[in-house]
Amino acid sequence: MSAEPTIEERIISALQEVRPYLNMDNGDVEFVRFEPELGVAELRFTGACSSCAMLPMTMRAGIERSLRAAVPEIRRIEAVR
Repeated sequence: MSAEPTIEERIISALQEVRPYLNMDNGDVEFVRFEPELGVAELRFTGACSSCAMLPMTMRAGIERSLRAAVPEIRRIEAVR
């Protein structure tokens, strides 16, 4: 019997689903940490994503929605440098 994946492992797995869309525009995302008390996942955007004017919309409408569906413990995501 295998152990349940951790929240961090589930976040990383969910990011694998959105990563190809970011890669199409020469961008990427990295998981930094999860703050369980606040339900905040911190992500670092790299490549073209780090300076994209559309990042706030991509973050909320795309990535946050996908991550929250896959990992209900997430209340919000934040971009960090």
